[in-house]
Amino acid sequence: MAHTETRQGSAEPNAAGSQRRSFWGALLGNSSYDAVTRVLFKTQRRQFIILASFPLFWVLFAHLGPILQMFWISFLDSYPPTAGVEPQLTFANWMTFFEARIFMMPFFRTLGFALTLTLTTLLITYPVAYFLAKHVRRGNQLMFLLLLLIPFWVGEIVRTYAIMILLGNTGAVNLILQWLGLTDRPIPFMYTSFSLSLGIIYLTSLYMLLPLYSSLEKIPRNYLEAAADLGAGPWRRFFRVTLPLSREGIASGCTLVFLISTGYYATPVLLGGPSTTVFAETIAGFFHVAGDEWPVGAAFSSIMLITTLTLTGIFLKLMGRTGKGLME
Repeated sequence: MAHTETRQGSAEPNAAGSQRRSFWGALLGNSSYDAVTRVLFKTQRRQFIILASFPLFWVLFAHLGPILQMFWISFLDSYPPTAGVEPQLTFANWMTFFEARIFMMPFFRTLGFALTLTLTTLLITYPVAYFLAKHVRRGNQLMFLLLLLIPFWVGEIVRTYAIMILLGNTGAVNLILQWLGLTDRPIPFMYTSFSLSLGIIYLTSLYMLLPLYSSLEKIPRNYLEAAADLGAGPWRRFFRVTLPLSREGIASGCTLVFLISTGYYATPVLLGGPSTTVFAETIAGFFHVAGDEWPVGAAFSSIMLITTLTLTGIFLKLMGRTGKGLME
């Protein structure tokens, strides 16, 4: 009896599986389905269009759509829409930035911060990426990367508060300095350029580390061994082999860090002070007040976007030329 029940029990899953197979078999054998697939996938061009339609729709709808909407709002004299009021096109929102010098300071401060912090992040993370790629066994590299990724499993605000706790008057940094006898009173680290710089470097280091590690890990070891056999010293091998072959990682990491640094808002608010106001805070101010200030904020956002994209394009162009020169 038990043997019979076992056979019956095993027959039920087989029956369900056969039903599933019969469904797909019937679908594949259906003439209408066959006709539709023949029309849709008749040529490689049609296959490409079908495969690319969803990602293109996502990019246009979720990325370019908001940017284009922001550009459109920047040319309106009033927004959000008001009943009975027809918005008019104007360039006054853009001219506000160039006519009032008060907005120039946070704008150029933001660009200066972003450029300086990008270079600093590169100098800090490049040795770490080189150590992981060239001096850690391949089997242990993933473990070390996971250890470096652990702090980034929490949100930006949580990590920013962690920096605030470390740099506070009763934080770990001041306590250690007082314990070592280097100072007899807490050092005011918070709400300064130092605290803001440290916070942004900490938040953006991963975006620099991963591209650098990826490019360095791909450099064959026999290239360095061949250079050493030809008499090149460690520094010459670095500047003539390692650095040129890792320029793609440098370009990618610097681009990511620079673009992200210019757009941070919460971190400058929490870690910065009156002397470290960045342009994102200025832009946010136009969206927080009542009245028709949204178009001005949209215009300022567009100016920052155009500037950062232009600087990034110039940097990538120079990196391409520098890489060719180093390789020659």
